[in-house]
Amino acid sequence: MTAPHSGKAENRTGAMDGAPVSGRHIDLWRLLVYGLLPSLALLLGIAAALLKWHDSADRNIDLARAESVQAAKDSATALLSFTPDRIDQQVHAAEDRLTGGFRDTYLQVTREVLVPNAKEKHVAASATVPAAASVSATENHAVVLVFVDQTVTIGTSRPNNATSSVRVTLDKIGDRWLICGFDPV
Repeated sequence: MTAPHSGKAENRTGAMDGAPVSGRHIDLWRLLVYGLLPSLALLLGIAAALLKWHDSADRNIDLARAESVQAAKDSATALLSFTPDRIDQQVHAAEDRLTGGFRDTYLQVTREVLVPNAKEKHVAASATVPAAASVSATENHAVVLVFVDQTVTIGTSRPNNATSSVRVTLDKIGDRWLICGFDPV
């Protein structure tokens, strides 16, 4: 014989509590706990890593901008300042701030034109850079706009003041920013 049926549904575990538990409800719960939450945690970890990498790259570019602007200012001053009695040493010091084809051109022009004229005619120049701004920068290449004030004196004549803008192109070689282009704007 069979036991009398009380009308309450029996769940999968055999407990009689009046609330049936279906297999589908348990499967959704397992999917949430074992599938969705770990996947969400993984995605959040990947997103955090990408943001950290992007932040690091931005900081490197910001550092490159700051370093290249300072190098452009210092180098422009060195290239455009000289005195007739120290021009050989000043050209040699400026040469150390240059690279590539621009270095070769600078050395040729200074040795053939600038140094002889500076010594013969007692030409002196003093340059300052009141402002400079980064045009573009990567970790190894930068373009900087430099504003130059230069005073040139020939012999005992009255000094001439000139203001100019120069587009300075720099490459990072080792840990130094060197000028590879110096173009008046």
